[in-house]
Order: sequence, then C-alpha cells, then structure tokens
Amino acid sequence: MTSLTDRKNAAISRGVGMTTQIYAERAENAEIWDAEGNRYIDFAAGIAVVNTGHRHPRVVQAVRDQLDRFTHTCHQVVPYESYVALAERLNAAVPGDWPKKTAFYTTGAEAVENAVKIARHYTGRAGVVAFSGGFHGRTYLGMSLTGKVQPYKAGFGPMMNDIWHLPFPVELHDTSQQDALAALDRLFKSDIDPARVAAIVVEPVQGEGGFYEVPPGFMQRLREICDQYSMLLIADEVQTGFARTGRLFAMEHHGVAADLTTMAKGLGGGLPISAVTGRAEVIDSPAPGGLGGTYAGNPLAVAAAHAVLDVIAEEDLCARATRLGQRLKQRLAGIAHDVPEIVDIRGPGFMNAVEFNIAGSDKPNPEMTNRVREEALGRNLILLTCGVHGNVIRFLAPLTIPEAVFDEALDILEDSIRAARS
Repeated sequence: MTSLTDRKNAAISRGVGMTTQIYAERAENAEIWDAEGNRYIDFAAGIAVVNTGHRHPRVVQAVRDQLDRFTHTCHQVVPYESYVALAERLNAAVPGDWPKKTAFYTTGAEAVENAVKIARHYTGRAGVVAFSGGFHGRTYLGMSLTGKVQPYKAGFGPMMNDIWHLPFPVELHDTSQQDALAALDRLFKSDIDPARVAAIVVEPVQGEGGFYEVPPGFMQRLREICDQYSMLLIADEVQTGFARTGRLFAMEHHGVAADLTTMAKGLGGGLPISAVTGRAEVIDSPAPGGLGGTYAGNPLAVAAAHAVLDVIAEEDLCARATRLGQRLKQRLAGIAHDVPEIVDIRGPGFMNAVEFNIAGSDKPNPEMTNRVREEALGRNLILLTCGVHGNVIRFLAPLTIPEAVFDEALDILEDSIRAARS
C-alpha cells in the first residue's frame, strides 16, 4: 500500500515544506491524533492560529450556526451584518485613540499587502522600510518586505523595488536600538529621501525571525520618526495578535499606536480571515473597489472570529498567556543551569522562545536545535524552529491548553533538550 508520504511526494509541490510527517485525523484543544491513532501535544497551534485551541466548542458552534444561514455571498456584492459587527469590535479593540475603520481579507500576506497599498495611496509615496529578520508573507511584496532569504526569497528573482531594510535591534546579536536608529538615519541620508517613504512596517515581536521583541523605547522612537516625516507606522500583528503576548495586541506593551494594524492567524480560530484596522481617514483613502477580495471576510470565518473574541474575554486568555509563559520560562531557566548551549530564553506572554549556541561560543547551533525538535517529536510533542540561523525553538501552544497536558509537555521538552546534547 502506498504511504501517505509517498502520495504527498507524488502529488504536492516540493516547495510546500512540511515540518512533520504527521497526517492529522482529528484534534481537540492542544492535542492532535494522526491517521494511525498516535496522540501528539501541539506546541505549534497551526503557527499561532488556534490560540483558543483546536475546535473550541464556542467557535465550532458559531460556524455551525452560520452554516445553517449562508456560507458565501461576497460582502462586496451582498453584504451581511456580522462583517460590520466584527469591524466595529476590531475598531474598538485595536490601539489608537482616534476614529478607526477596518477591511477584511483572507491571509496575513493579503493584510500586509493591503496595508502597504493603503499607505502608498494615502501618502502618495512609494518607499517602505522593513527590518532584517522580519516575515511578512510569501507573495512578491511579502517576500520583498521579509528580511530572511532562505527559504523565502532564494531563486525567485528580483524583489519589488522601493523596499528598504534596517537591522532589527537584538542586543544578543550586538545590534542595539541605537545601531538600528543610526542605520535609519544613514538610509535617509544615502539611499532614500524620507519624503518618499510611505511607511515603516514592524513586527512587535518577530515571528520567523526568532521571536525577538522590539526593545523598550524603540517603538516610541519609530512613532516619533514617522510623525516627524509624515510617514505611517504599520504594526504587523499577524502572529502576535489575539492574546498571544499577554495582551490582545502586542502593541499594547509599547504605549504607542500604529496608524495601521495587520492581523490574521489567531483571529479566525482555525478559519482563514485577516484584517487591516487603522485610522479612518487613512483606510478611507482608496476609492470603492480599490480594496477587497472575493473571499475577504467570509461569513463562516467572521462567525468564528466573533466567537474567538468572546472566548478570549470570557476565559481571560490574556492573563492565562502570561501565566503559561512564566511557567515555561521558569522551567527553561532551570534546564539552562546545566545546558550551556541555551543562551537566551525570552518572549512576552505565551509567545516564547529558547535560543541555542555552540557551548561556550557565540556561534548559532542549528544542529542541536533541530535535534531538540526531532527528539520532542519522537516523544509526541510538536515543536517549531525559527530564526535567521535556525537556532531558535518557538513555543506557540494554544492558550487553552489543559494544565495536565501542559505539565506533560514541559517534561517531554526537558527530556528532549537533555537527550539532544548526547
């Protein structure tokens, strides 16, 4: 009999990478069972999508109820109240003490692309500044904004023009926020007139880049620079949004608001939906028809998103994210006492990471990092790696993970780290 892996290899593009060879049969909260009946603890959550857990009863019921009404009309043809109501909720929730409006899309990359479209239209400028290590999608504009070559840009030809990159401030890697700001100053002096820059795009916590958080005070300086030169600040909250960092949005940790906020992943609880929310006068700049998409704001996904917001509030998932993250980081700190390869443990809320170097050096250790992932998978715990050097493990378990399952996962994690050293 042909295996599922053989069938996949014969039928699906090699470019669609797979972290595991697990084929899901069913899932519940923080657990997945494969086609052979094996149980796994999920510390990936579909890459921060099911923050409220796989098949949360509230989300499932909301989608079932919507199925009984209608599944698609295209909001641009026959609109529906739930789309309007979700926009109202996001307008109220996204940081920023000013009138806001929202437009819905399907994927995070679409949200980022449309934020840039809106910024360019509103400002009449073309330039966009992004950061090394950032990830903003796999479309051509998304790739161009992304600050990581492998595997996202390699071999795909010229990137889009008028995209400029700055070093992201990571003290661990000898780049201070002063270094990053000095690089921005040099950029404006040598490469692009700030009067031609439409926006600066930044992740409050880098996702694929290694879960590095914007350092204190840096976001405030970006806000001041954007105001000085009449640029827009775009916060890419695709991975950080919806309670993952201990706040509904990670920008709440920084005390400043972006002009435009992009979101996706955790908003839909497993259904594809994304959004751009921001200053009303900015979002209203494009003419009718300039924004949208056939599936944008699909009614099933909108119903799921309403349920997700309800669950986050009613189950106090922001506070739970903070508690879970503290426990995870404490456990990792205990392991680090006799595992010198661990050089950093970080992350707000339950958006955490551990970084590995070769013991006694500042050289990244992607080999050990991957061994930890493989050891954990062999013990039925799903982990993800990230970082420009591939030496970071990121933790993205559902915020609803049961305590007993969380304890079990921490034990597996410790055993896996220690086994990876031998």
